[in-house]
Amino acid sequence: MNDMILKADKLTKTFRDGQRMIEVFHDISLEIKSGESVAIIGASGAGKSTLLHLLGGLDIPTSGQVWIKDQDFSSLNAKKRGLMRNRELGFVYQFHHLLPEFSALENVMMPLLIGKQSKNEARIRAQKMLQQVGLGERLTHRPAQLSGGERQRAAIARALVTHPACLLADEPTGNLDEATAAQTVDLMRQLNQDLQTALVVVTHDLQLAAQMDTVYELRQGALHRSELTADPT
Repeated sequence: MNDMILKADKLTKTFRDGQRMIEVFHDISLEIKSGESVAIIGASGAGKSTLLHLLGGLDIPTSGQVWIKDQDFSSLNAKKRGLMRNRELGFVYQFHHLLPEFSALENVMMPLLIGKQSKNEARIRAQKMLQQVGLGERLTHRPAQLSGGERQRAAIARALVTHPACLLADEPTGNLDEATAAQTVDLMRQLNQDLQTALVVVTHDLQLAAQMDTVYELRQGALHRSELTADPT
């Protein structure tokens, strides 16, 4: 499949700092297709997370547009953006943000329940998704009873349980040790290919970035194609 899932068209973002206007980036255009994986790298403060927030509808651009499939996402009001976000996008962050008082299964059911699915259907789908990420034996465990890697896998299951068109990940391995980080990246890539969910990863980890189909570097307010490749060793 080569369907366009996410498109940024001439995005510009500026902030006011006292009397000054600070431009984070300008005229950024990007197109991501079904099943494609993209990494965005750049120095701290370059605006990587800001760009991801614009792509995910968590913020709106100063100018330019974001499209999800054939819908101009950035022109919707906050309520409609929220509905589309829940239906079409999944988010994974450096910290898992699982709700501590709920089990892994209950955490993964949440997006489905918010989307008005029945409790029974939500439970079946959440259980299947947790099995896919290797947590089939940990359904009733609360986050405090899971390892760091297991918590991040549960967060990935929660992000993908709605079968979103695109998964947006912000430093998803930043809180993990090297071996667990590698397992997490392998899992995200496997699910990206199996489910044909587009994957966009913001990271400072060049080894992680090099495993994606395409790598862009955000530098001096512009997005540049990078020729970064994975280390064969």
